[in-house]
Amino acid sequence: MAAAIDGVFPTELQELVKISKVLVVGAGGIGCEVLKNLVLSGFTDIEIIDLDTIDLSNLNRQFLFHREHVGKSKARVARESALSFNPDARITAYHDSVTSTDYGVNFFRKFDVVLSALDNMAARNHVNRMCLNADVPLIESGTSGYNGQVELIKRGLTQCYECTPKEKQRSFPGCTIRNTPSEPIHCIVWAKHLFNQLFGESQEDEDISPDAADPDAQEGGIEEGAGGDAESKNGEKEKEKKEVKEMEKEEEEVKETQKPIVVRINTRQWAKDCKYDAGKLFNKFFNEDINYLLQMSNLWKTRKAPVPVQWDTLLPEGTSDGQPEFAKQLHKVWSIEECAHIFATALKDLSASFLKLEGDDSLVWDKDDQPAMDFVAACANVRSHIFDIERKSRFEIKSMAGNIIPAIATTNAITAGMSVMRAFNVLESKWEKCKSVYARLRLNARNQFLVPELVLPKPNPNCYVCASDPAITLKIDTKKVHIKELRDDVLVKTLNMLNPDVTVQSTGSILISSEEDETEGNEGKLLSEMNIVDGVLLKCDDFFQNYELSIIISHFDAERDQALFEVKADAKQLQPKEEEQKKEDEPEQDVEKEISTQKRSANGDVTDEGPSTSKKIRPTEVEDDDDDDCLVIEEEDDDDVKEVVAVATEKLSDATDKLSVDSSPKTATKRKPSTEVINDDDDDEDITEILDSSDEESAGPTKSKRSRLDNEVISID
Repeated sequence: MAAAIDGVFPTELQELVKISKVLVVGAGGIGCEVLKNLVLSGFTDIEIIDLDTIDLSNLNRQFLFHREHVGKSKARVARESALSFNPDARITAYHDSVTSTDYGVNFFRKFDVVLSALDNMAARNHVNRMCLNADVPLIESGTSGYNGQVELIKRGLTQCYECTPKEKQRSFPGCTIRNTPSEPIHCIVWAKHLFNQLFGESQEDEDISPDAADPDAQEGGIEEGAGGDAESKNGEKEKEKKEVKEMEKEEEEVKETQKPIVVRINTRQWAKDCKYDAGKLFNKFFNEDINYLLQMSNLWKTRKAPVPVQWDTLLPEGTSDGQPEFAKQLHKVWSIEECAHIFATALKDLSASFLKLEGDDSLVWDKDDQPAMDFVAACANVRSHIFDIERKSRFEIKSMAGNIIPAIATTNAITAGMSVMRAFNVLESKWEKCKSVYARLRLNARNQFLVPELVLPKPNPNCYVCASDPAITLKIDTKKVHIKELRDDVLVKTLNMLNPDVTVQSTGSILISSEEDETEGNEGKLLSEMNIVDGVLLKCDDFFQNYELSIIISHFDAERDQALFEVKADAKQLQPKEEEQKKEDEPEQDVEKEISTQKRSANGDVTDEGPSTSKKIRPTEVEDDDDDDCLVIEEEDDDDVKEVVAVATEKLSDATDKLSVDSSPKTATKRKPSTEVINDDDDDEDITEILDSSDEESAGPTKSKRSRLDNEVISID
């Protein structure tokens, strides 16, 4: 091992490598390479954690795994393979979730450095908070195709993982998914919702039945004949109900009485009652529901009407057992008959797995689970056929369903190498050498393939995680959002808390408790019913994450299919209205100062405002799936622009140095100095990164801003 050989490392680093304790989070494409590099470098005290098991599609890039390891724990197999390089190393493997309460702040405190190779945003956010609280340096890494990135996160020195806003997930209105799909992704999202309705964790906003409340269908409504029949049938049902009740009173001694009362049940219960009969379910989703959509005549005035399909016309003799050969052809676009066959096979497998679960347990859709993926691919293609949308192969649907960018083994290896190199700098406390590094597909203006950042990004003072007094404004419709949704959608899913406790600051009353059943009675109540209205200040605390947050409520009335809440992490928004009024009455010089600040902001001299996150409850969101490697990556041409600016600035500086101007007495108002001044001897350090403006943006001053986009990267075979 390198550290065991004198002269490979400097003496001090050699000793640090031997005695340091390292945690690797994630044993996927990057994690395997990181573990291999650590062992070969001479690290002997390593712990690795990963919840996933090895899938066949992992073998093309995760080289610590082989075919005989499929189905086994990634962390444990990675440990066994790494020990073959150095049997003397002490490697501890955890087949567990890093968000488990077994791995709290004290767990993280025992490490000298943490190397993250995670594949999903929620886990990244959690590790970020754990390392901040434990004050342990975190080396964050990720890949996106041919691009890679490594950055240091250290409390008080650099920005944290949540200091910058994340890329918003692509979302679609619910009526588009349910009534009028026009793209393959609409049908794929619908199919994933159908899976959840039948087998998964069902959400109210993931209904797959036709949406009669669609505004586009309101003018024409249901066709006259259909509407008249519906009204007459409803009247007849009411009469029948009354007659049945009268008969029950007269014939109380009769034990069994038929009651022709229609009881509405959900999709899952109906499917169970049908014993998951493939023909009945197929006709319900692809024939009866489509015929109901056709009755909404106004929808099809400017659109091509869908064409329903019937199960008996596709598979009149039923289905055969076993996996058909065409189902294994991942790049083939299946015919509708083949889709029906695969639908039946997948439905049989999924229902069998679902019925084995106990209590309220449900299945979780996973693109690497063959029956689940087959089910979504078949349903999406049948729906695409009905609406005359281009059908896709199973391979393409798998990519679209998880927003997948294929992982490149070489990129993983390069990124892992940079991670360990940064770990060396961390151990030596050479923070100035820990700037973020980007791996690019193309050389930049200085012929660099590995491009370092110019400066260490400073913490965002408005960050709702690492700021001294974290606070946000929550713009929310208090008349439509329930307490349970506040906890699940806002605090857990959006703000990444695990077990939040929430109290009302003015009264001290407990709104949400992490203790089981303590506030269960509040869950079904609207915020307004609990007097959580505009201007109320909430105090949130996650004991496990050692995280506290102040939330000020800002009510608004949400329109149909509009976001029911939006998170804004700007401390200025927390100021009382009296202070805001005072600001409006301040002298003119403060206005001039504000204009000056805006100018400096355009030149990149002012720290950007805090992150703003928005989440829609009603519109459907394309969820980022969890698989291999995930990356925060910037536009590829940013560095090219940056280098051009650097050269231009150097020339301008040289020209300015040759000028000599006699200044006249100053009579203008004295300008207040900038609150943030960057001094550095290296000219390159004064150049801030320029964010590329898109073709759609209007011409104007170039915005200087460090951007950061989070894409969930899912690797496939």
